[in-house]
Amino acid sequence: MQNNVLDYLDEIVNSKPDKIAFSDGIDKLTFREVFDLSRAVGTWIYQKGNYKEPIVVFMNKHPKMVTAFYGVVAAGCFYVPMDAEMPKMRIELIIKNLSAKMMICDRDTFETAKEFEFEGEIIVYDDICETQIDDQALACVRDSAIDTDLVYVVFTSGSTGIPKGVTGCHRSIIDYIEQLSEVLAFGEDTVFGNQAPLYFDACLKEIYPTLKFGATTYLLPRDLFLFPIKLVEFLNKYQINTICWVVSALTMISSLGTFDEAVPKYLHTVAFAGEVFPVKQFNRWKKVLPNAVFVNLYGPTEGTGVCCYYKIEREIHADEVIPIGKPFKNTAILLINENNEEAKDGECGEIYIRGTGVSHGYYKDMERTRNAFVQNPLNDAYPEIVYKTGDIGQFNKYGELVFVSRKDSQIKHMGHRIELGEIEAYANMLEEVELAGCIYDGNRDKIVLYYTGNSTHKEVKNAIKDMLPGYMLPNRIIRLDKMPLTANGKIDRIELKKNSLM
Repeated sequence: MQNNVLDYLDEIVNSKPDKIAFSDGIDKLTFREVFDLSRAVGTWIYQKGNYKEPIVVFMNKHPKMVTAFYGVVAAGCFYVPMDAEMPKMRIELIIKNLSAKMMICDRDTFETAKEFEFEGEIIVYDDICETQIDDQALACVRDSAIDTDLVYVVFTSGSTGIPKGVTGCHRSIIDYIEQLSEVLAFGEDTVFGNQAPLYFDACLKEIYPTLKFGATTYLLPRDLFLFPIKLVEFLNKYQINTICWVVSALTMISSLGTFDEAVPKYLHTVAFAGEVFPVKQFNRWKKVLPNAVFVNLYGPTEGTGVCCYYKIEREIHADEVIPIGKPFKNTAILLINENNEEAKDGECGEIYIRGTGVSHGYYKDMERTRNAFVQNPLNDAYPEIVYKTGDIGQFNKYGELVFVSRKDSQIKHMGHRIELGEIEAYANMLEEVELAGCIYDGNRDKIVLYYTGNSTHKEVKNAIKDMLPGYMLPNRIIRLDKMPLTANGKIDRIELKKNSLM
């Protein structure tokens, strides 16, 4: 029975040693090179006496960074990915939480790393990647490993401002990759176009299925997402046929008239996650790629990647929200109402996740772990830990699960409970609105709607007035040239709130 994510690599290197595994369009690594580099790095870490400890990987997005991940795992440790684009203060908070003994950098990030208050050893990847491989030592590490050992700790935003380190183990990652691969029909001919930064769990969708099938992943340069036409040309140049992107990356292409100049002609699988996909933007993609499979994915980092999917096989009407569908095999979704009971038909409830994908919890943060990873409220017979997502969902008339909003985006305004996500959904239906984000200014008791697009403030205001009851109408409507986004492509609501105070 497989109990280690690197079992994928051990198998594929024998059958496809010379095939390109990872590339950024400039540098590339074959499966044999990935195998040898990762084992060299793993040997060096092992020889330094590190075992079952966090190893920070602070590198620019590059195929070598992926082999650094695998090298950490080969040594029996777990990687903590970071990137130079992350704010220094955030990195400092992560370092303080970890107390790690080692940080692996590339030559570009090495000087930056020396500025951090890091008490461990800072190593340059190129100085250790040619270490003579100790096969016997790595075999001993593998023999002693179990599937609940950690593979990574990925830090996500925390409501207190302190990042939360979400743990991921072999068992949950293997289960996720197996289920995701079946749903999206990955295979040896899959050519991934990776959009997500490597310090987010979203990159799991590509970096492990690549090993499982002997597929190829292109790590798309960040700069391409500033030039939509060049981005599509890159997809075509390398015949990329599968993407799993955040919604904002897709809408950036479809809303700027890119398809008039260039079409991603090899794409046959388009998966998306992170935000609600505005239906009009989705329809633009569907019109250009009528034969492609489109899949909405949903899931928090705490559930290991994504846990629900919806293959869009029917017409989605303009007044609908694309469903998140149903859970993967070996995963269950609970909808729990305010009485801690299962939500009735048509009733909203908080989404709870149960199954193998549920994380161990937050690294060195037992209090927040206890608050989010709780006993299944529907099970009083034996211990069963489930994850409270903080997301509100309900089943639509087709019996499909639909994301409604974040629990913390529900406000009380003019005596009414209001979901800010509903206001966003209606604004996104407007033809000339590219993307909408809604926040609540609690200090002024005002709802503020931000949007990008060609509509004037007055046009949006008049259209929204015909869609929403008076108590839900935004008090302020502000047009932006560009919607602020977090590093993983979601609307940056913290930045919007800062803007509302100005």
